[in-house]
Amino acid sequence: MPHDTTLIGTVVAGLGVAFLMGALAQRVKISPIAGYLLAGILVGPFTPGFVADTGLAMQLAEIGVILLMFGVGLHFSLKDLLSVRKIAVPGAIAQIAVASGLGIALGLWLGWSVAGSAVFGLALSVASTVVLLRALQARDMVETEKGRIAVGWLIVEDLAMVLALVLLPAMFGSRGDEGQGAGLLQSAGIVLFKVVAFVAFMAVIARRVLPWVLHWVAHTGSRELFRLAVLAIALGVAFGAAVVFDVSFALGAFFAGMILGETQLSRRAAEETLPLRDAFAVLFFVSVGMLFDPMVLVEQPGPVIATVAIIVVGKSVAAYWIVRAFGHGSQTAMTVSVSLAQIGEFSFILAGLGVGLQVLPETGRDLILAGSLLSILFNPIFFTLAVKRIRSEDASGAEAEAAAPASDAPAPCNAGVVLIGFGRVGSHIGTLVCGRGEGLTVIEDQKDMAAAAEKAGARVIVGDATKESILRQAGIEDASTLLIAIPEGVEAGAIVRKARAINARLVIVARAHSDEEVDDLVRRGADHVVMAERVTAARMAERAMLARA
Repeated sequence: MPHDTTLIGTVVAGLGVAFLMGALAQRVKISPIAGYLLAGILVGPFTPGFVADTGLAMQLAEIGVILLMFGVGLHFSLKDLLSVRKIAVPGAIAQIAVASGLGIALGLWLGWSVAGSAVFGLALSVASTVVLLRALQARDMVETEKGRIAVGWLIVEDLAMVLALVLLPAMFGSRGDEGQGAGLLQSAGIVLFKVVAFVAFMAVIARRVLPWVLHWVAHTGSRELFRLAVLAIALGVAFGAAVVFDVSFALGAFFAGMILGETQLSRRAAEETLPLRDAFAVLFFVSVGMLFDPMVLVEQPGPVIATVAIIVVGKSVAAYWIVRAFGHGSQTAMTVSVSLAQIGEFSFILAGLGVGLQVLPETGRDLILAGSLLSILFNPIFFTLAVKRIRSEDASGAEAEAAAPASDAPAPCNAGVVLIGFGRVGSHIGTLVCGRGEGLTVIEDQKDMAAAAEKAGARVIVGDATKESILRQAGIEDASTLLIAIPEGVEAGAIVRKARAINARLVIVARAHSDEEVDDLVRRGADHVVMAERVTAARMAERAMLARA
Protein backbone atom coordinates (compact mmCIF):
# COMPACT_ATOMS: atom_id res chain seq x y z
CA MET A 1 0.00 0.00 0.00
CA PRO A 2 1.20 3.56 -0.66
CA HIS A 3 0.69 4.65 2.96
CA ASP A 4 1.30 3.30 6.46
CA THR A 5 -1.63 1.26 7.82
CA THR A 6 -0.15 0.22 11.17
CA LEU A 7 -2.82 2.00 13.22
CA ILE A 8 -5.67 0.69 11.06
CA GLY A 9 -4.26 -2.84 11.12
CA THR A 10 -3.90 -2.77 14.91
CA VAL A 11 -7.48 -1.55 15.44
CA VAL A 12 -8.97 -3.99 12.93
CA ALA A 13 -7.00 -6.97 14.24
CA GLY A 14 -7.63 -6.07 17.86
CA LEU A 15 -11.39 -5.53 17.56
CA GLY A 16 -11.95 -8.26 14.96
CA VAL A 17 -10.19 -11.08 16.81
CA ALA A 18 -11.59 -9.80 20.13
CA PHE A 19 -15.10 -10.09 18.71
CA LEU A 20 -14.53 -13.69 17.60
CA MET A 21 -12.90 -14.77 20.85
CA GLY A 22 -15.41 -12.82 22.96
CA ALA A 23 -18.31 -14.46 21.13
CA LEU A 24 -16.71 -17.87 21.67
CA ALA A 25 -16.24 -17.15 25.38
CA GLN A 26 -19.87 -16.05 25.66
CA ARG A 27 -20.93 -19.24 23.89
CA VAL A 28 -19.16 -21.48 26.42
CA LYS A 29 -20.56 -19.34 29.27
CA ILE A 30 -17.35 -17.74 30.55
CA SER A 31 -16.50 -14.06 30.82
CA PRO A 32 -15.87 -12.31 27.45
CA ILE A 33 -12.78 -10.80 29.09
CA ALA A 34 -11.12 -14.21 28.74
CA GLY A 35 -11.79 -14.04 25.00
CA TYR A 36 -10.35 -10.53 24.73
CA LEU A 37 -7.17 -11.61 26.53
CA LEU A 38 -6.83 -14.64 24.26
CA ALA A 39 -7.31 -12.35 21.24
CA GLY A 40 -4.37 -10.27 22.43
CA ILE A 41 -2.18 -13.35 22.70
CA LEU A 42 -3.14 -14.40 19.18
CA VAL A 43 -2.22 -11.03 17.59
CA GLY A 44 0.78 -10.47 19.87
CA PRO A 45 4.49 -10.93 19.11
CA PHE A 46 4.82 -14.25 20.95
CA THR A 47 2.52 -16.28 18.68
CA PRO A 48 2.80 -16.96 14.93
CA GLY A 49 0.77 -15.06 12.35
CA PHE A 50 -0.20 -11.40 12.20
CA VAL A 51 1.49 -9.20 14.82
CA ALA A 52 -0.22 -5.95 15.81
CA ASP A 53 1.73 -2.90 17.02
CA THR A 54 2.00 -3.28 20.81
CA GLY A 55 2.87 0.37 21.42
CA LEU A 56 -0.13 1.62 19.47
CA ALA A 57 -2.40 -0.90 21.19
CA MET A 58 -1.31 0.36 24.61
CA GLN A 59 -2.04 3.97 23.63
CA LEU A 60 -5.47 3.03 22.29
CA ALA A 61 -6.12 1.12 25.52
CA GLU A 62 -5.26 4.27 27.49
CA ILE A 63 -8.13 6.04 25.72
CA GLY A 64 -10.39 3.30 27.04
CA VAL A 65 -9.13 3.95 30.58
CA ILE A 66 -9.78 7.68 30.16
CA LEU A 67 -13.35 7.24 28.89
CA LEU A 68 -14.12 4.62 31.53
CA MET A 69 -12.95 6.83 34.40
CA PHE A 70 -14.77 9.79 32.87
CA GLY A 71 -18.00 7.75 32.84
CA VAL A 72 -17.52 6.75 36.47
CA GLY A 73 -16.90 10.35 37.43
CA LEU A 74 -20.22 11.34 35.84
CA HIS A 75 -22.00 9.16 38.42
CA PHE A 76 -19.64 9.82 41.33
CA SER A 77 -19.96 13.14 43.16
CA LEU A 78 -17.32 14.79 45.32
CA LYS A 79 -19.61 14.08 48.28
CA ASP A 80 -19.48 10.36 47.47
CA LEU A 81 -15.69 10.46 47.30
CA LEU A 82 -15.33 12.29 50.61
CA SER A 83 -17.83 9.97 52.29
CA VAL A 84 -15.41 7.01 51.98
CA ARG A 85 -12.16 8.85 52.71
CA LYS A 86 -11.89 7.49 56.26
CA ILE A 87 -11.60 3.93 54.98
CA ALA A 88 -10.27 4.42 51.43
CA VAL A 89 -7.13 6.37 52.38
CA PRO A 90 -5.78 4.29 55.29
CA GLY A 91 -7.16 1.07 53.79
CA ALA A 92 -5.44 1.55 50.43
CA ILE A 93 -2.16 2.51 52.08
CA ALA A 94 -2.25 -0.52 54.38
CA GLN A 95 -3.12 -2.86 51.52
CA ILE A 96 -0.31 -1.44 49.35
CA ALA A 97 2.10 -2.03 52.24
CA VAL A 98 1.00 -5.66 52.71
CA ALA A 99 1.08 -6.52 48.99
CA SER A 100 4.42 -4.75 48.52
CA GLY A 101 5.85 -6.65 51.49
CA LEU A 102 4.80 -9.98 49.99
CA GLY A 103 6.25 -8.98 46.62
CA ILE A 104 9.53 -7.91 48.21
CA ALA A 105 9.77 -11.26 50.02
CA LEU A 106 9.26 -13.15 46.74
CA GLY A 107 11.79 -10.98 44.93
CA LEU A 108 14.45 -11.51 47.61
CA TRP A 109 13.73 -15.26 47.53
CA LEU A 110 14.37 -15.19 43.77
CA GLY A 111 17.73 -13.48 44.38
CA TRP A 112 16.89 -9.94 43.26
CA SER A 113 18.12 -6.73 44.86
CA VAL A 114 16.07 -4.96 47.53
CA ALA A 115 15.31 -2.13 45.08
CA GLY A 116 14.16 -4.50 42.35
CA SER A 117 12.05 -6.45 44.82
CA ALA A 118 10.47 -3.19 46.02
CA VAL A 119 9.48 -2.20 42.48
CA PHE A 120 8.08 -5.71 41.94
CA GLY A 121 6.06 -5.47 45.15
CA LEU A 122 4.63 -2.07 44.25
CA ALA A 123 3.59 -3.37 40.84
CA LEU A 124 1.64 -6.19 42.50
CA SER A 125 -0.15 -3.83 44.90
CA VAL A 126 -2.23 -1.67 42.52
CA ALA A 127 -5.43 -2.87 40.87
CA SER A 128 -6.46 -2.27 37.26
CA THR A 129 -8.90 0.59 36.77
CA VAL A 130 -10.60 -1.04 33.80
CA VAL A 131 -11.07 -4.48 35.38
CA LEU A 132 -12.37 -3.11 38.68
CA LEU A 133 -14.86 -0.73 37.09
CA ARG A 134 -16.08 -3.24 34.50
CA ALA A 135 -16.73 -5.75 37.30
CA LEU A 136 -18.65 -3.22 39.40
CA GLN A 137 -20.64 -1.85 36.46
CA ALA A 138 -21.62 -5.33 35.28
CA ARG A 139 -23.21 -5.93 38.68
CA ASP A 140 -24.68 -2.42 39.21
CA MET A 141 -22.41 -1.80 42.21
CA VAL A 142 -20.69 1.46 41.29
CA GLU A 143 -23.22 3.62 43.12
CA THR A 144 -23.55 1.35 46.16
CA GLU A 145 -21.54 1.79 49.35
CA LYS A 146 -19.39 -1.19 48.35
CA GLY A 147 -18.71 0.39 44.95
CA ARG A 148 -17.90 3.82 46.37
CA ILE A 149 -15.38 2.32 48.77
CA ALA A 150 -13.74 0.30 45.97
CA VAL A 151 -13.53 3.32 43.63
CA GLY A 152 -12.23 5.58 46.42
CA TRP A 153 -9.65 2.91 47.26
CA LEU A 154 -8.65 2.82 43.59
CA ILE A 155 -8.19 6.60 43.45
CA VAL A 156 -5.83 6.46 46.45
CA GLU A 157 -3.86 3.66 44.77
CA ASP A 158 -3.58 5.76 41.60
CA LEU A 159 -2.23 8.72 43.55
CA ALA A 160 0.28 6.49 45.33
CA MET A 161 1.50 5.08 42.00
CA VAL A 162 1.83 8.58 40.52
CA LEU A 163 4.09 9.41 43.46
CA ALA A 164 6.08 6.19 42.94
CA LEU A 165 6.56 6.85 39.22
CA VAL A 166 8.09 10.24 39.99
CA LEU A 167 10.21 9.11 42.93
CA LEU A 168 11.78 6.04 41.29
CA PRO A 169 13.92 8.02 38.79
CA ALA A 170 14.90 10.40 41.57
CA MET A 171 15.96 7.47 43.77
CA PHE A 172 17.83 5.38 41.20
CA GLY A 173 18.67 7.76 38.37
CA SER A 174 18.93 6.33 34.88
CA ARG A 175 21.37 3.48 35.66
CA GLY A 176 20.13 2.00 38.92
CA ASP A 177 22.25 4.27 41.19
CA GLU A 178 20.51 5.44 44.34
CA GLY A 179 19.72 9.14 44.50
CA GLN A 180 20.37 11.63 47.28
CA GLY A 181 17.92 12.09 50.16
CA ALA A 182 17.53 15.81 49.54
CA GLY A 183 16.64 15.24 45.91
CA LEU A 184 14.15 12.57 46.92
CA LEU A 185 12.37 14.87 49.35
CA GLN A 186 12.34 17.63 46.77
CA SER A 187 10.78 15.31 44.18
CA ALA A 188 8.14 14.16 46.66
CA GLY A 189 7.33 17.76 47.56
CA ILE A 190 6.94 18.70 43.88
CA VAL A 191 4.60 15.76 43.25
CA LEU A 192 2.38 16.63 46.21
CA PHE A 193 2.31 20.28 45.17
CA LYS A 194 1.23 19.36 41.63
CA VAL A 195 -1.52 17.04 42.86
CA VAL A 196 -2.87 19.74 45.19
CA ALA A 197 -2.62 22.31 42.39
CA PHE A 198 -4.54 20.02 40.04
CA VAL A 199 -7.34 19.43 42.55
CA ALA A 200 -7.54 23.18 43.26
CA PHE A 201 -7.64 23.99 39.54
CA MET A 202 -10.45 21.52 38.91
CA ALA A 203 -12.44 22.67 41.96
CA VAL A 204 -12.09 26.42 41.39
CA ILE A 205 -11.68 27.04 37.66
CA ALA A 206 -12.73 23.93 35.73
CA ARG A 207 -15.84 23.53 37.90
CA ARG A 208 -17.11 26.84 36.47
CA VAL A 209 -15.79 26.65 32.92
CA LEU A 210 -16.56 23.06 31.86
CA PRO A 211 -20.31 23.03 32.74
CA TRP A 212 -20.72 26.43 31.04
CA VAL A 213 -19.09 25.10 27.84
CA LEU A 214 -21.29 22.00 27.83
CA HIS A 215 -24.49 23.99 28.42
CA TRP A 216 -23.56 26.41 25.62
CA VAL A 217 -23.00 23.54 23.22
CA ALA A 218 -26.28 21.89 24.27
CA HIS A 219 -28.17 25.09 23.48
CA THR A 220 -26.84 25.05 19.91
CA GLY A 221 -29.06 22.03 19.30
CA SER A 222 -26.29 20.12 17.51
CA ARG A 223 -25.91 16.56 18.76
CA GLU A 224 -22.67 16.22 16.81
CA LEU A 225 -21.14 19.23 18.55
CA PHE A 226 -22.34 17.99 21.94
CA ARG A 227 -20.73 14.59 21.41
CA LEU A 228 -17.54 16.27 20.25
CA ALA A 229 -17.54 18.59 23.27
CA VAL A 230 -17.91 15.67 25.71
CA LEU A 231 -15.05 13.73 24.13
CA ALA A 232 -12.87 16.85 23.93
CA ILE A 233 -13.44 17.58 27.62
CA ALA A 234 -12.79 13.99 28.72
CA LEU A 235 -9.64 13.49 26.64
CA GLY A 236 -8.43 17.09 26.92
CA VAL A 237 -8.63 17.29 30.70
CA ALA A 238 -6.99 13.86 31.07
CA PHE A 239 -4.13 14.78 28.74
CA GLY A 240 -3.71 18.23 30.27
CA ALA A 241 -3.66 16.76 33.77
CA ALA A 242 -0.86 14.39 32.75
CA VAL A 243 1.21 17.00 30.89
CA VAL A 244 0.80 19.99 33.21
CA PHE A 245 0.31 18.38 36.63
CA ASP A 246 2.00 14.97 36.11
CA VAL A 247 -1.03 13.05 37.41
CA SER A 248 -2.44 10.01 35.65
CA PHE A 249 -4.78 10.17 32.66
CA ALA A 250 -7.32 8.18 34.69
CA LEU A 251 -7.34 10.66 37.58
CA GLY A 252 -7.74 13.65 35.26
CA ALA A 253 -10.64 12.01 33.42
CA PHE A 254 -12.30 11.03 36.71
CA PHE A 255 -12.29 14.61 37.99
CA ALA A 256 -13.59 15.91 34.64
CA GLY A 257 -16.49 13.47 34.81
CA MET A 258 -17.18 14.27 38.45
CA ILE A 259 -17.49 17.98 37.65
CA LEU A 260 -19.83 17.42 34.71
CA GLY A 261 -21.77 14.93 36.82
CA GLU A 262 -23.08 17.84 38.88
CA THR A 263 -24.91 19.22 35.81
CA GLN A 264 -28.26 18.14 34.39
CA LEU A 265 -26.51 17.04 31.19
CA SER A 266 -24.57 14.23 32.88
CA ARG A 267 -26.87 11.46 31.65
CA ARG A 268 -26.66 12.64 28.06
CA ALA A 269 -22.88 12.95 28.32
CA ALA A 270 -22.65 9.37 29.60
CA GLU A 271 -24.76 8.09 26.70
CA GLU A 272 -22.60 9.86 24.12
CA THR A 273 -19.35 8.30 25.37
CA LEU A 274 -20.68 4.79 25.99
CA PRO A 275 -19.98 3.21 22.55
CA LEU A 276 -16.40 4.48 22.34
CA ARG A 277 -15.80 3.62 25.99
CA ASP A 278 -16.76 -0.01 25.49
CA ALA A 279 -14.75 -0.37 22.26
CA PHE A 280 -11.55 1.07 23.73
CA ALA A 281 -11.99 -0.88 26.97
CA VAL A 282 -11.90 -4.05 24.87
CA LEU A 283 -8.61 -2.87 23.33
CA PHE A 284 -7.20 -2.59 26.85
CA PHE A 285 -7.65 -6.31 27.44
CA VAL A 286 -6.29 -7.07 23.98
CA SER A 287 -3.18 -5.02 24.74
CA VAL A 288 -2.63 -6.97 27.98
CA GLY A 289 -2.78 -10.23 26.06
CA MET A 290 -0.28 -8.92 23.50
CA LEU A 291 2.33 -8.40 26.21
CA PHE A 292 2.04 -11.94 27.55
CA ASP A 293 4.59 -14.60 26.59
CA PRO A 294 2.97 -18.02 27.19
CA MET A 295 6.44 -19.63 27.53
CA VAL A 296 6.86 -18.04 30.96
CA LEU A 297 4.28 -20.55 32.25
CA VAL A 298 6.55 -23.41 31.14
CA GLU A 299 9.91 -21.88 32.08
CA GLN A 300 8.97 -20.43 35.52
CA PRO A 301 5.83 -22.16 36.83
CA GLY A 302 6.76 -21.78 40.52
CA PRO A 303 7.38 -17.99 40.49
CA VAL A 304 4.28 -17.50 38.33
CA ILE A 305 2.09 -19.37 40.84
CA ALA A 306 3.61 -17.39 43.73
CA THR A 307 3.01 -14.09 41.91
CA VAL A 308 -0.62 -14.94 41.17
CA ALA A 309 -1.10 -16.06 44.78
CA ILE A 310 0.11 -12.69 46.07
CA ILE A 311 -2.28 -10.85 43.75
CA VAL A 312 -5.34 -13.05 44.16
CA VAL A 313 -4.95 -14.32 47.73
CA GLY A 314 -2.55 -12.00 49.55
CA LYS A 315 -4.13 -8.72 48.41
CA SER A 316 -7.67 -10.04 48.87
CA VAL A 317 -7.14 -11.33 52.39
CA ALA A 318 -5.41 -8.09 53.40
CA ALA A 319 -8.17 -5.91 51.92
CA TYR A 320 -10.90 -8.08 53.48
CA TRP A 321 -9.59 -7.77 57.01
CA ILE A 322 -8.72 -4.10 56.61
CA VAL A 323 -12.32 -3.33 55.63
CA ARG A 324 -13.61 -5.48 58.49
CA ALA A 325 -11.28 -3.68 60.89
CA PHE A 326 -12.98 -0.40 59.98
CA GLY A 327 -16.34 -1.78 61.10
CA HIS A 328 -17.88 -2.71 57.74
CA GLY A 329 -19.79 -5.94 57.15
CA SER A 330 -18.55 -9.09 55.46
CA GLN A 331 -20.41 -8.31 52.21
CA THR A 332 -18.67 -4.96 51.78
CA ALA A 333 -15.32 -6.48 52.70
CA MET A 334 -15.84 -9.33 50.24
CA THR A 335 -16.78 -6.99 47.38
CA VAL A 336 -13.80 -4.69 47.93
CA SER A 337 -11.32 -7.54 48.36
CA VAL A 338 -12.41 -9.41 45.22
CA SER A 339 -12.51 -6.25 43.09
CA LEU A 340 -8.88 -5.52 44.02
CA ALA A 341 -7.63 -9.06 43.34
CA GLN A 342 -5.98 -8.23 39.99
CA ILE A 343 -3.38 -5.88 38.53
CA GLY A 344 -3.21 -3.89 35.31
CA GLU A 345 -2.05 -0.71 33.61
CA PHE A 346 -0.03 0.93 36.41
CA SER A 347 1.74 -2.36 37.03
CA PHE A 348 2.95 -2.43 33.40
CA ILE A 349 4.20 1.15 33.65
CA LEU A 350 6.06 0.44 36.90
CA ALA A 351 7.58 -2.73 35.45
CA GLY A 352 8.75 -0.91 32.32
CA LEU A 353 10.25 1.92 34.38
CA GLY A 354 12.00 -0.54 36.71
CA VAL A 355 13.57 -2.40 33.79
CA GLY A 356 14.57 0.87 32.13
CA LEU A 357 16.30 2.04 35.33
CA GLN A 358 18.10 -1.34 35.50
CA VAL A 359 16.55 -1.98 38.91
CA LEU A 360 14.01 -4.69 38.08
CA PRO A 361 15.25 -7.74 36.10
CA GLU A 362 13.37 -8.61 32.93
CA THR A 363 12.22 -11.79 34.65
CA GLY A 364 10.29 -9.60 37.09
CA ARG A 365 8.50 -7.86 34.23
CA ASP A 366 7.53 -11.23 32.74
CA LEU A 367 6.14 -12.38 36.08
CA ILE A 368 4.14 -9.15 36.44
CA LEU A 369 2.63 -9.59 32.98
CA ALA A 370 1.79 -13.24 33.68
CA GLY A 371 0.28 -12.33 37.03
CA SER A 372 -1.77 -9.58 35.42
CA LEU A 373 -3.20 -11.75 32.67
CA LEU A 374 -4.03 -14.69 34.95
CA SER A 375 -5.53 -12.50 37.70
CA ILE A 376 -7.68 -10.63 35.15
CA LEU A 377 -8.76 -14.00 33.73
CA PHE A 378 -9.74 -15.34 37.16
CA ASN A 379 -11.30 -12.13 38.51
CA PRO A 380 -14.76 -12.54 36.90
CA ILE A 381 -14.95 -16.08 38.33
CA PHE A 382 -14.08 -14.92 41.83
CA PHE A 383 -16.48 -11.99 41.53
CA THR A 384 -19.30 -14.33 40.52
CA LEU A 385 -18.58 -16.60 43.49
CA ALA A 386 -18.51 -13.59 45.82
CA VAL A 387 -21.84 -12.30 44.49
CA LYS A 388 -23.40 -15.75 44.97
CA ARG A 389 -22.14 -15.79 48.55
CA ILE A 390 -23.57 -12.33 49.17
CA ARG A 391 -26.95 -13.33 47.72
CA SER A 392 -26.93 -16.47 49.84
CA GLU A 393 -26.38 -14.37 52.95
CA ASP A 394 -29.13 -11.98 51.84
CA ALA A 395 -31.52 -14.90 51.35
CA SER A 396 -30.69 -16.30 54.78
CA GLY A 397 -31.26 -12.89 56.30
CA ALA A 398 -34.58 -12.55 54.52
CA GLU A 399 -35.74 -15.96 55.78
CA ALA A 400 -34.78 -15.03 59.32
CA GLU A 401 -36.61 -11.75 58.99
CA ALA A 402 -39.70 -13.50 57.66
CA ALA A 403 -39.65 -15.94 60.59
CA ALA A 404 -39.39 -13.10 63.11
CA PRO A 405 -42.56 -11.81 64.84
CA ALA A 406 -44.51 -9.22 62.92
CA SER A 407 -43.75 -5.58 63.73
CA ASP A 408 -45.14 -2.22 62.83
CA ALA A 409 -42.91 -2.01 59.75
CA PRO A 410 -44.78 -1.28 56.51
CA ALA A 411 -45.57 -4.21 54.26
CA PRO A 412 -43.57 -4.47 51.00
CA CYS A 413 -45.15 -2.89 47.95
CA ASN A 414 -47.20 -5.33 45.87
CA ALA A 415 -46.47 -3.97 42.41
CA GLY A 416 -48.78 -5.42 39.79
CA VAL A 417 -47.10 -3.35 37.07
CA VAL A 418 -43.37 -3.18 36.38
CA LEU A 419 -42.13 -0.31 34.20
CA ILE A 420 -38.70 -0.29 32.55
CA GLY A 421 -37.38 3.24 32.08
CA PHE A 422 -38.67 6.57 33.38
CA GLY A 423 -37.59 8.87 30.56
CA ARG A 424 -39.79 10.92 28.25
CA VAL A 425 -42.18 8.03 27.53
CA GLY A 426 -41.83 6.14 30.79
CA SER A 427 -42.56 9.18 32.95
CA HIS A 428 -45.91 9.71 31.21
CA ILE A 429 -46.77 6.03 31.63
CA GLY A 430 -45.79 6.12 35.27
CA THR A 431 -47.92 9.20 35.95
CA LEU A 432 -50.98 7.53 34.39
CA VAL A 433 -50.49 4.22 36.25
CA CYS A 434 -49.85 5.86 39.62
CA GLY A 435 -52.76 8.20 39.00
CA ARG A 436 -55.08 5.19 38.83
CA GLY A 437 -53.83 4.03 42.20
CA GLU A 438 -52.15 0.87 40.90
CA GLY A 439 -48.98 -0.50 42.42
CA LEU A 440 -46.00 0.40 40.21
CA THR A 441 -42.36 -0.66 40.32
CA VAL A 442 -39.92 1.24 38.10
CA ILE A 443 -36.52 -0.08 37.04
CA GLU A 444 -34.20 2.80 36.09
CA ASP A 445 -30.39 3.02 35.89
CA GLN A 446 -30.11 6.83 36.08
CA LYS A 447 -30.21 8.48 39.48
CA ASP A 448 -32.08 11.62 38.40
CA MET A 449 -34.83 9.66 36.67
CA ALA A 450 -35.02 7.19 39.53
CA ALA A 451 -35.56 10.11 41.90
CA ALA A 452 -38.32 11.45 39.65
CA ALA A 453 -40.05 8.05 39.63
CA GLU A 454 -39.85 7.85 43.41
CA LYS A 455 -41.32 11.33 43.68
CA ALA A 456 -44.19 10.25 41.43
CA GLY A 457 -45.09 7.56 43.96
CA ALA A 458 -43.50 4.46 42.40
CA ARG A 459 -41.32 1.86 44.04
CA VAL A 460 -37.90 2.22 42.38
CA ILE A 461 -35.17 -0.32 41.65
CA VAL A 462 -31.92 1.32 40.49
CA GLY A 463 -30.10 -1.01 38.11
CA ASP A 464 -29.83 -2.60 34.68
CA ALA A 465 -33.12 -4.22 33.66
CA THR A 466 -31.35 -6.63 31.28
CA LYS A 467 -30.05 -8.51 34.34
CA GLU A 468 -32.24 -11.28 35.70
CA SER A 469 -31.36 -10.40 39.31
CA ILE A 470 -32.74 -6.87 38.86
CA LEU A 471 -35.97 -8.17 37.29
CA ARG A 472 -36.46 -10.56 40.19
CA GLN A 473 -35.74 -7.78 42.67
CA ALA A 474 -38.56 -5.81 41.05
CA GLY A 475 -40.92 -8.74 41.66
CA ILE A 476 -41.37 -9.82 38.06
CA GLU A 477 -42.40 -13.34 39.20
CA ASP A 478 -45.65 -12.03 40.69
CA ALA A 479 -46.28 -9.03 38.43
CA SER A 480 -49.25 -8.98 36.07
CA THR A 481 -47.89 -6.52 33.49
CA LEU A 482 -44.47 -5.48 32.21
CA LEU A 483 -44.18 -2.15 30.34
CA ILE A 484 -40.89 -1.59 28.48
CA ALA A 485 -40.50 2.12 27.73
CA ILE A 486 -36.80 2.27 26.83
CA PRO A 487 -35.95 3.13 23.18
CA GLU A 488 -33.12 0.61 22.76
CA GLY A 489 -34.43 -2.38 20.80
CA VAL A 490 -31.59 -4.81 21.61
CA GLU A 491 -31.89 -4.26 25.36
CA ALA A 492 -35.68 -4.45 25.17
CA GLY A 493 -35.43 -7.82 23.43
CA ALA A 494 -33.15 -9.18 26.15
CA ILE A 495 -35.56 -7.96 28.85
CA VAL A 496 -38.56 -9.56 27.11
CA ARG A 497 -36.79 -12.92 26.79
CA LYS A 498 -35.67 -13.04 30.43
CA ALA A 499 -38.97 -11.75 31.82
CA ARG A 500 -40.95 -14.31 29.81
CA ALA A 501 -38.71 -17.11 31.10
CA ILE A 502 -39.37 -16.01 34.69
CA ASN A 503 -43.12 -15.41 34.40
CA ALA A 504 -45.02 -17.17 31.61
CA ARG A 505 -48.35 -15.48 32.55
CA LEU A 506 -46.89 -11.96 32.35
CA VAL A 507 -48.49 -9.50 29.91
CA ILE A 508 -45.61 -7.72 28.17
CA VAL A 509 -46.08 -4.42 26.34
CA ALA A 510 -42.98 -3.03 24.61
CA ARG A 511 -41.94 -0.03 22.53
CA ALA A 512 -40.31 -0.22 19.08
CA HIS A 513 -39.08 2.09 16.30
CA SER A 514 -39.01 -0.21 13.27
CA ASP A 515 -40.78 -3.20 11.75
CA GLU A 516 -37.71 -5.34 12.46
CA GLU A 517 -37.82 -4.43 16.16
CA VAL A 518 -41.55 -5.22 16.29
CA ASP A 519 -40.97 -8.69 14.79
CA ASP A 520 -38.00 -9.36 17.10
CA LEU A 521 -39.88 -8.37 20.26
CA VAL A 522 -42.93 -10.46 19.33
CA ARG A 523 -40.68 -13.42 18.55
CA ARG A 524 -39.02 -13.11 21.96
CA GLY A 525 -42.34 -13.13 23.80
CA ALA A 526 -43.91 -9.65 23.83
CA ASP A 527 -47.72 -9.66 23.77
CA HIS A 528 -48.13 -6.15 22.41
CA VAL A 529 -45.61 -3.87 20.67
CA VAL A 530 -46.31 -0.19 20.14
CA MET A 531 -44.46 1.41 17.23
CA ALA A 532 -44.41 5.16 17.79
CA GLU A 533 -44.27 6.01 14.09
CA ARG A 534 -47.41 3.98 13.35
CA VAL A 535 -49.37 5.50 16.22
CA THR A 536 -48.31 9.02 15.21
CA ALA A 537 -49.19 8.41 11.57
CA ALA A 538 -52.61 7.01 12.49
CA ARG A 539 -53.44 9.95 14.76
CA MET A 540 -52.28 12.53 12.20
CA ALA A 541 -54.31 10.85 9.44
CA GLU A 542 -57.32 10.72 11.77
CA ARG A 543 -56.99 14.44 12.54
CA ALA A 544 -56.65 15.24 8.85
CA MET A 545 -59.83 13.30 8.03
CA LEU A 546 -61.75 15.02 10.83
CA ALA A 547 -60.59 18.44 9.62
CA ARG A 548 -61.88 17.70 6.10
CA ALA A 549 -65.23 16.34 7.32
